[in-house]
Amino acid sequence: MKRQIKKWTLRLTATGLLLAGLLLIIVLNPILTYANKTTYKNYTVFHNKILDPSLLTKLDQATELLKASEFYNPKLRLDICLNDGSKYPTLIRVLRGQAFAWGFYDKVVLQGTANYKVNNVELNGYKWNLTQLLAHEMTHCLQFDKLGFWKSKPIANIPNWKWEGYAEYISRQNADQKDLSKNIERLIVTGKENWEIKFADNSITPREYYDYWTLIQYCMDIKKMTYKQILTDTTSEQIVRQEMMSWFSKQE
Repeated sequence: MKRQIKKWTLRLTATGLLLAGLLLIIVLNPILTYANKTTYKNYTVFHNKILDPSLLTKLDQATELLKASEFYNPKLRLDICLNDGSKYPTLIRVLRGQAFAWGFYDKVVLQGTANYKVNNVELNGYKWNLTQLLAHEMTHCLQFDKLGFWKSKPIANIPNWKWEGYAEYISRQNADQKDLSKNIERLIVTGKENWEIKFADNSITPREYYDYWTLIQYCMDIKKMTYKQILTDTTSEQIVRQEMMSWFSKQE
C-alpha cells in the first residue's frame, strides 16, 4: 500500500511540474496564443486583430514618461500584449487577478478594453488613461530590470506604497498632476468613501494608488530622495504620511 501511495505521489508531482512548466512556457511566449506580432522600436506588440497605428503613438508617449525614471533603460525590450481576442490576457487574469493591465518581467498585458484614438482603457465602466497606464506598467518592468527577480515584488517584501507609488509617480506627469499640494487637496476633497480619484480627462486611478503616489512625490520632490534611497529607507508609511501632511498644512 505504501509503495502504491508513493507511486501515485510521484506521478502527481511529475504531472504538476509538467503543467507548471507548460504554463510558464506560455506566459513567457505570448506568440503561442496570438495570431500576429508587430515590432516597433523597443516593443513587440502581440495582437490578433489589425494593429491600430494610434497605439504606436501612445507607446512613444509612454516612453517619454519613462525617461523621468532613474531606472530607465533605453535598451530594454518589452512585449505589449493586447486584449483583442487572444486567450493570453485571460490566462494572466486567472493567475494574477483582474486589473486594467499587468506589468511584469518584460511584459505589459492589457486586460481592459482599449480605445487607442481617445487614449483610454475601460474596465467595469471605469477608464484609465492609456498612455499613463502603459507607463505605469512599464515602470514595473523597469523595476524588475534594475532590481532583479529576487529583489522585486512579489518575491521581495517591498511595501506597496513604494512599489505602486513609484509607478504612479513616473506615469502621472500631466500639467494638472505636477503640484503636490493640489494633489493632496484632490485626495482630501474626493473623500474616503470613493475608491477612485478622477482626473480632468475623466480617467481614474484607485484612491489607494493615488495615496501612494503622493507619498512618493513628497519623498522625491520635497525631500529630494532618489528612488533607491526610498527603497532602503526604513521610515514607516505612517510616519512619511504624517510628515507629508505636516508639510501640506504649512503650505496653506
